[in-house]
Amino acid sequence: MGLYGSAPKSPDPQETASAQTATNIGTAVANNVMGNVNQVTPDGKLTYTYTTQKWTDPLSGKVYDLQVPTATQELSAEQKAIKGQTDAAELNMATLANTQSGKLNNLLGKPIDISSAPTGGNAGAIGLPQYQQFGGGPNLQTSVGNAGDITKSFDVDFDTSRYEQALMDRLNPQLEQDRAALETRLANQGLQPGSEAYNRAIDQASRQSNDARISAILNAGQEQSRIAGLARDQASFQNAAQQQQFGQNVTSAGFGNDAKQQMYQNQNTSTAANNALKDQTFNAQQSKFNMANQQRAQYLNELYAQRNQPINEIIGLMSGAQVNSPSFVPTQSNPMPTVDYAGLVQQDYANKMGAYNQQQGNMQSLFGGLLGFGGHLASLSDKRAKKDIKKVGELKGHGLYEYAYRGKHNDGKRHIGVMAQEVEKKRPDAVFRRRDGLRQVNYGALFNAGRKK
Repeated sequence: MGLYGSAPKSPDPQETASAQTATNIGTAVANNVMGNVNQVTPDGKLTYTYTTQKWTDPLSGKVYDLQVPTATQELSAEQKAIKGQTDAAELNMATLANTQSGKLNNLLGKPIDISSAPTGGNAGAIGLPQYQQFGGGPNLQTSVGNAGDITKSFDVDFDTSRYEQALMDRLNPQLEQDRAALETRLANQGLQPGSEAYNRAIDQASRQSNDARISAILNAGQEQSRIAGLARDQASFQNAAQQQQFGQNVTSAGFGNDAKQQMYQNQNTSTAANNALKDQTFNAQQSKFNMANQQRAQYLNELYAQRNQPINEIIGLMSGAQVNSPSFVPTQSNPMPTVDYAGLVQQDYANKMGAYNQQQGNMQSLFGGLLGFGGHLASLSDKRAKKDIKKVGELKGHGLYEYAYRGKHNDGKRHIGVMAQEVEKKRPDAVFRRRDGLRQVNYGALFNAGRKK
């Protein structure tokens, strides 16, 4: 026995399993009865009856009564009448079908003759079209030939200085002759060199000579310009002739390319027409092939239909009207859950053990503190001062009690301790009286010193 009574007894596994089995069987029987609902419809009714079947639990040996259901379906009077008529009609048609089936021996005993069937299409006679390939494009003229070089500059072979010198060679003798004649004439007139009249006459003659020379130079420049203009006109004429020749070459090349392009387009048109004709021929061959196959397939289908017709008639005779089974409403029952009896037992045991262990821990903590005072803790323990006394355990041979104090000693709390009257019989040294005559127990002396014999 511990500080706070004995530990709870652990559940017996066999008893727990047996109780769980009984719970499961009871739940299953209840669900079975609740789920099987009797039904009544215009076409009939559905009724459940139960028979008892014994079952022995191999673990506990207990015998249980199991309710085994039997479902009975009953047609209404109208449906029973229909079923009777249907059965009779089906018997008649089955008899007729049996009679007709005897006639199939001659029909099915002979192979189907398809010798008169139309011949199917010959795929080997269809030749794939050999298309004509389109030719390459024409070789167009991309060059217009050489129309001559363009004259970009012209040279004038004219030496102005030589031309001037030639003019001077002709002019100078005349100028010298005129000067000599002037000097002679001035001398004949009595004018002496150095005189004003003489110098004026000589100066005028010199200016005339210079004017003549300048005129010769200007004449040389004009001649040079005239010759350069002739050269320029010649170059312009040559370039115009070259441009005209180039234009004629371009026109000739364009005409030739247009002619080649037209010929290429004509060839492509002819090639496309030939290929289209080959496609048309190929499609016609395919159509002929498909038509032959369709004619043969149609002939064979009609032949097979003629052969199968008697069989289909017999099958039709063997199939008759069907009896309408009653349409029952599906029942929606909420299954009763199985009680986890074993789990509940185990949980209850765990709860009790938890409470017991907690109480033991509290007691150990309490008395560990009491023993730690080393003989200096005294408490009012007289039984006469206590009420609502309940024994909760033992410690070192002394009974432990839970109680409350009476009268003025009542502090509104529950306490745990020994009874002074009991301790006094075994350990009088640990008990002493107060002035009011009530007994107190020295817990330190009681539990630290041990028990006296």
